[in-house]
Amino acid sequence: MQKNQLYTVAITGYTAEGLGVARVEGQVVFVHGGVRGEVCAVRILKVLKSTAFARAEKILERSPARRQPDCPHYPACGGCDFRHVSYEEELAAKQQRVEDALRRLGGVEIPVEEILGSLQVDGYRNKCQFPVSPLGRAGFFRSRSHDIVPALDCRLQTPQANAAAGAVEAYLREFSVPAYDEKSGRGLLRHIYTRTNCNGQTVVCLVVNGGALPEEEALVRRIRAACPETVGVVLNRNQRDTNVVLGDEFRTVWGEAVLEDTLCGLTFRLSVPSFYQVNRIQAERLYEKAVEFAGLTGRETVLDLYCGIGTISLVMASRAAQVIGVEAVAEAVRDAEENARRNGVENVRFWCGDAGEAAARFQREGLRPQVIVVDPPRKGLREEAVVAAAAMGPERIVYVSCDPGTLARDVKRFGEAGYVPLRCAAVDMFPRTRHVETVVLLSKLRAEHHIEVDLDLGEMDLTSAESKATYEEIKAYVLEKFGLKVSHLYISQVKRKCGLEVGPNYNLPKSEGQRVPQCPPEKEKAIMAALKHFQMIEGSGRK
Repeated sequence: MQKNQLYTVAITGYTAEGLGVARVEGQVVFVHGGVRGEVCAVRILKVLKSTAFARAEKILERSPARRQPDCPHYPACGGCDFRHVSYEEELAAKQQRVEDALRRLGGVEIPVEEILGSLQVDGYRNKCQFPVSPLGRAGFFRSRSHDIVPALDCRLQTPQANAAAGAVEAYLREFSVPAYDEKSGRGLLRHIYTRTNCNGQTVVCLVVNGGALPEEEALVRRIRAACPETVGVVLNRNQRDTNVVLGDEFRTVWGEAVLEDTLCGLTFRLSVPSFYQVNRIQAERLYEKAVEFAGLTGRETVLDLYCGIGTISLVMASRAAQVIGVEAVAEAVRDAEENARRNGVENVRFWCGDAGEAAARFQREGLRPQVIVVDPPRKGLREEAVVAAAAMGPERIVYVSCDPGTLARDVKRFGEAGYVPLRCAAVDMFPRTRHVETVVLLSKLRAEHHIEVDLDLGEMDLTSAESKATYEEIKAYVLEKFGLKVSHLYISQVKRKCGLEVGPNYNLPKSEGQRVPQCPPEKEKAIMAALKHFQMIEGSGRK
C-alpha cells in the first residue's frame, strides 16, 4: 500500500476506538468513518509495518446504519466516536468489542447476555472538563493531540455546563485574563470543570495555575447570570506540569462546594474530586446489574474495592450483612462516610488506602468476604490485588469495568487463581463515545466440573477451626509479624496444647525410634499469637 492512494474495501467490523476494519491485499486497514457492511473508496493516511490507517472518501455501497452526524464539531473534536452511525449499530459494536476482548485477551468464551442502551444519548454527562486553549477558548482535545477544538455547544454536556463555560470565556476576554499554555507553563486558567445533579444544580470549578483569579466577584456574577442553577464556584490550584486535571488545593469563591444527588433511592454528597458515574440513569442500571450478579441474601460480608463515594457499597448494604468499602482518595472516603450517615446505613464502614494493599492486608488478617466487588479505573487491577482478592476465597467476585481490555486481562488472572466467569453484561454509560461499561460475575471453579487436584497433605488436617485460618495462613502471619519460620508440625503441637483438634498423624514420628522435634518457646508464643489473631482461641483457653 502507498500513502495517499485510493483503494476499494469492504468494512467488516470495528476497532476498540470505533474505526472501521477492512483489508487490502491481506493487510489490516483501520478506516476513519467506516461503517460495518459498507463498501468504500478509502484514502490511505498512514502505513505501518502490519497495519494502515485510512479515511472513507466515497461510499460505494451504503449501510442502513449510516447517519449524518448531528454535531458540527464531529469528527474534529475527539469527544465522540459514533455520531456517523445509528445508536443500534453503536450498541452492537460495543457488545462485540466486549466479547472479542474476553476471547482474545482473556482466553474465555462467554457471551454478553445483554447490553443496556442509554435512555438518554445527549446531555447525559453530569461532569464536564473543558480544557482552555492559550487563546482563551474552551472546548475539547482533538483526537490524539492537545489541540483544542472550541465547542461551547457540546451535545454530550448539560446546558448548564455549556453556559458556564461560555460565561468564563467572556470573562477571560473582558478582563484580559491569560489562559494556560502547557508548552511555556505560563498563564492562569487551565480547565473549566462542572458538576450537575439531577435537579440541574451546578458547581463550577476553575482549575488555575496559581492561587487566585483577578476580579473573582465579577467572574461569579457572569457565571450566575449565564447559568442561574449555579450553587457554587470553586477554585482549584494546579501548578504541576501534568495531564492530571485537578490539583490538591480547593478554595470556595462563592456558594457551596458540594452537591447532593439521588441514585438508587439514596442521597449522595458530591465534592469536586469525588468519583461519581457521569451518567446517573445508566449508573442505576449498572449497579442493579452488579447487585443481581452478587446474589446477596442478607447474610454476606461484601468487600467493595475502589468504592469512591460509596455508591456501590451503600446500594449493596441494604441486601448484605455488612459492607467494607476501600478507596484511595481521602475526600471521597469522607464523602462516603457522610453519605452512609445521611442515608442511615449502619452496616458499612470505609477504609482509606490503596485497593491492592487493602486487599492484601484484609487477606492477612483473615477477612473472609463472601462477595468482593471491584470497580477499578481504566488501568484495571494490579496483579497483587487480584492475588490478594482471590486468596480471601470469596464465593463470588463482581467485576465492574470501564475498559474491556484490562477487564479481559484481569479475568485471565483470576482464572489462574481459580475463578471463572459465569455471566457478563454490558451497560452503555457513554453514548456516542467508544467507551462501554461491563459487569462480569466470577465464581470459584466447581468441583463437579473439574477433577484435576493438587493436594498438600499437610493441609488435610481440616478441623472446625480451619474455617478461621489454614496452616499456610498461620505460617504467613508468624513470618510477617515475628520474622519466624514455623512448620506444620510446630503449629499442630501448639494447636493440641490449646485443645484444638489436629490430624491423627501429626506429632508422630515418621519411623520407629525417631525423635519428634518440639516447638521452641519463642515460636510457640508466635503461633499462639496467630491463633488468637485468627480467633481460633480466646485468651489462653480453647475456642
